[in-house]
Amino acid sequence: IITSSRMLKPVYSTPHPLLGEKVQLTVFDRAALDIFVPVVVAYPAPTPSNEAIKEGLLRAVAPYPHLAGRLAADHRGRRFLHVNNEGVLVVEATVSSNLADLLAYGGMAADVHGQYHTLPEGNVGEALLQIKLNRCKCGGLVVGVSYHHQTADGVAMNNFFITPAPVFDHQSIEFKSGESRGCTRECGDVVSMVKIKDVRVHLTTEFLTELRARVGGRCSMFQCLLAHVWKKITAARALKPEEFTQVKVAVNCRGRAKPPVPMDFFGNMVLWAFPRLQVRDVLNWSYRAVVGAIRDAVARIDDEYIQSFVDFGSLADANGKELMATAAAGTTLCPDAEVDTWLGFRYHQLDFGTGPPCAFQPPDLPIEGL
Repeated sequence: IITSSRMLKPVYSTPHPLLGEKVQLTVFDRAALDIFVPVVVAYPAPTPSNEAIKEGLLRAVAPYPHLAGRLAADHRGRRFLHVNNEGVLVVEATVSSNLADLLAYGGMAADVHGQYHTLPEGNVGEALLQIKLNRCKCGGLVVGVSYHHQTADGVAMNNFFITPAPVFDHQSIEFKSGESRGCTRECGDVVSMVKIKDVRVHLTTEFLTELRARVGGRCSMFQCLLAHVWKKITAARALKPEEFTQVKVAVNCRGRAKPPVPMDFFGNMVLWAFPRLQVRDVLNWSYRAVVGAIRDAVARIDDEYIQSFVDFGSLADANGKELMATAAAGTTLCPDAEVDTWLGFRYHQLDFGTGPPCAFQPPDLPIEGL
């Protein structure tokens, strides 16, 4: 039961230099998903009061005035971030269940998107950061957070949460041309989001150890799992052997740029690697060979590629060209896939003063093949 829904505005002892500014989205921002990303964390009793959490939230938002701003569009229809301090949406609610029952039943994850107000087409004018505080009967707390991806990438938001061209074809990789929305390839379709279901798989330590041994040599656990998922999803789709399939892998560019960008940079600084193979090769090659293809694709996201991407954005701006991101909610990626890792994020350190969360719910993003 919702008991309160208010827009809260940070109070600045010293006005932030960006307040009132209309900040153009960077080319990295425009390449990001045009969706709100929800995450949910749960805390057992005792927990801080809602008032204490809201007070802490406003202090945390103050150094990041973008989050209290709004997306808007100029006379050309191009988006910008209006740092107008319109506020953060905070919804308070009570839940008739105990937290333990909610976690056991899986209700914490149910209909994550439904916790928030319906967003207008284009996501323009909505609060870029939305918080829902759900008080359970036992005193436990479930906190739902939703933020717009074009405001910041996962690395930036994780930092916030724990503080309380000719050579490189960017037009077809990070962006798409024309009016079509939501597909990474011409064969991609946009479907009703209710048709896209999440599947959760829990992998044992023994399985992971065996998988890494099968790959052999030096490789990250993420690369091993990515090769495994790529093989299995390709087999399940029963694709033609000669067809090509690729995997979209997010790459944090902060440390790859020259000079490197500080890891606490707030905004979007992610590009994507696209390892691409024929279906027969994905299925028949050894795990080590598939991991090698993945590693080679990631290595190509270097300073030269990053600089060319920035130049591409500058050239598009100079020519008055509008860029549209290649992915959106409802996208069908088949025969491709996207695999991301949140292992480096520190949501387990999100402490409101009474200890870390007892459960974390990653986002249910409505994209087939993600």
